[in-house]
Amino acid sequence: MKEKLLIIGASGHGKVVADIAKKINKWKDIVFLDDDENIKFSMGVKVIGKSVDLYKYLNEYDFIVGIGSNTIREEIQLKLEAAKASIASLIHPTAVIGEQVKLSNGTVVMAGAVINCCTKLGKGCIVNTGATVDHDNIIEDYVHISPGTHLAGSVKVGKGTWLGIGSIVSNNINIISGCKVGAGAVVVNDITETGTYIGIPARRV
Repeated sequence: MKEKLLIIGASGHGKVVADIAKKINKWKDIVFLDDDENIKFSMGVKVIGKSVDLYKYLNEYDFIVGIGSNTIREEIQLKLEAAKASIASLIHPTAVIGEQVKLSNGTVVMAGAVINCCTKLGKGCIVNTGATVDHDNIIEDYVHISPGTHLAGSVKVGKGTWLGIGSIVSNNINIISGCKVGAGAVVVNDITETGTYIGIPARRV
């Protein structure tokens, strides 16, 4: 771990990441990179350049990608990995993390989230505000679990899937990679075909 943190992305999700980083209080300095030249400060944190400038700061900073899009987050994190950057994971102080939970690099756990025992989260995931992930879940890389989403026990969520706000996934469910589950949807059967799913029970549209 380094003494400074660089967050890539200074907009909505990046602001929340910065707020967590401030509350963790591990880093002496926190800065942003963002491609919008009009943003000079965000959350009182200075924007020091664009995302292409990340290579200048590899020796000084830990990195985290503060971008909500799963696809863009993956693209940037892969660049960081290729450059052998130090990639952080952030956990809000009010989150509850069970025993034998594994969080991989680049994953962020927001305020009030609960991750119960023996769950594994891949790289670059988001467990958003007030979401719950119960025991023995396997959450693959670059999954976004939106605010107020609830996953029961022994759920597997494939890479790059987005679970919309307030969605619910019943126990022992497998969801294939690259899916979108709409707000408030309830998943009670395995999702084996990539697509967008909405409703109660969730159906492909």
